[in-house]
Amino acid sequence: MSGPKTDYRRLMDDEIARVRGIGREAGTDRPPSLLLHSCCGPCSTAVITELAPDFRLTVFYYNPNIDTAGEYARRAAEQRRAISLLAVPHPVEYLDEGHLPGDFLPEAEPLASEPEGGARCSVCFRIRLERTAVRARELGFDWFCSTLTVSPHKDAPRINAIGTAVAARVGVRWLPSDFKKRDGYGRSIALSREFGLYRQDYCGCLWSREARPE
Repeated sequence: MSGPKTDYRRLMDDEIARVRGIGREAGTDRPPSLLLHSCCGPCSTAVITELAPDFRLTVFYYNPNIDTAGEYARRAAEQRRAISLLAVPHPVEYLDEGHLPGDFLPEAEPLASEPEGGARCSVCFRIRLERTAVRARELGFDWFCSTLTVSPHKDAPRINAIGTAVAARVGVRWLPSDFKKRDGYGRSIALSREFGLYRQDYCGCLWSREARPE
């Protein structure tokens, strides 16, 4: 018999409350830094507005799963535009790692027959979170996190398990999350419509493109 499910949203709330407490005890209003991996501009909207009051955010755009350079450029441009349109209490920085399909394809191609949402996606999550963690450590960030859990199509427990394991290996703190809770996904839809953001109809890789509903 399995135990109770982990409430990653509650864990995030607890960590943020602890961060606020540390700031009050230190008598500083300077928030800690967080490197936020973003899968796309639309998903990032609700996440940025959620985290910006408590962290100095840098959005890290690293998505080597995106199939073509043109699609990558279009999504990256929308990510930058989303950041520019959001009203947040602290400026949000942007760091683009570039279109690097060679980071993804060698590990993904042996899993080409896997269904969407299967083992290939786990590899994709791990590749992106590992790079985010490494950059967070190199650049001196206090935390790292990902927008991936805002999507109802993404498995938040799996993403958090990978993020926790990566954090332990790399040596930087992972902020647990389940951003879809408390209508996070709904807010991302509403903000995307308000800003007229391009909402792609596939995750990014060629296999997800082929798996799109007709």
